[in-house]
Amino acid sequence: MKAMPTRIVQVDSFTSTPFTGNPAAVCVLNGPADETWMKNVALEMNLSETAFLYPEAHGYRLRWLTPAVEVDLCGHATLAAAHVLWQEGNLAPGAPAIFHTRSGQLTCTKTGDWIEMDFPAKLETAAEPPAELSSALGAEILYTGRNQFDYLVEVQDEATLRALTPDHGLLKKLPVRGIIATAAGSGGIDFVSRFFAPGSGIDEDPVTGSAHTCLAPFWAKRLGKTEMTGYQASARGGIVKVRLQGDRVTLIGQAVTVLTAELLS
Repeated sequence: MKAMPTRIVQVDSFTSTPFTGNPAAVCVLNGPADETWMKNVALEMNLSETAFLYPEAHGYRLRWLTPAVEVDLCGHATLAAAHVLWQEGNLAPGAPAIFHTRSGQLTCTKTGDWIEMDFPAKLETAAEPPAELSSALGAEILYTGRNQFDYLVEVQDEATLRALTPDHGLLKKLPVRGIIATAAGSGGIDFVSRFFAPGSGIDEDPVTGSAHTCLAPFWAKRLGKTEMTGYQASARGGIVKVRLQGDRVTLIGQAVTVLTAELLS
């Protein structure tokens, strides 16, 4: 019997405007899929993440694959997955989206056009920067921290951040998932950031939810507030609102579907 095509949806996350924010592909499956098939789909989609999910334990098992590796935590693809579940009628509008992941249980709720995601905070602590880090970024570093995933570096100001042209070959040699670069924001934006992850197969990620689980506590200490608005200043750009609550961070964003298709293989 010929296999039925698998539906795949492409969503722009952390934006309400198509062709901005961070694109992710979403496959809602009936059950676990072949590992090689998932890797091939992620490679074919060639986006920073493709999300695969299927029903499990009163929620959904959720996995995130880049074209190169499977990752432990991804905010924008989680947002995209929740958006698709509500949009496609898999979940009632008022029901929470509950995901079982490598990083534990993640819960999303919907309020109007905004989706709130409850994530664990990923605190950084001050760290000695690798000798090549400043030269790889091409800017003076004011502060360096590190958590279980990434280095976080603060640069002088927003103009410096936007002007960064990193040496991705050097960054790729660092023993972390990626580099979060950040600076104070202006004009209603509390902080700005960019995220470079050449070691994970992504030179620059457009908008990185998981990075904001580190940025939220970092800027909360400096700004003395627990609710903030961040802007990731990539070429596509995107808004991530954050709310720090103890050891959890609520990431708040919007999402828009830009493409639906069928995988024939």
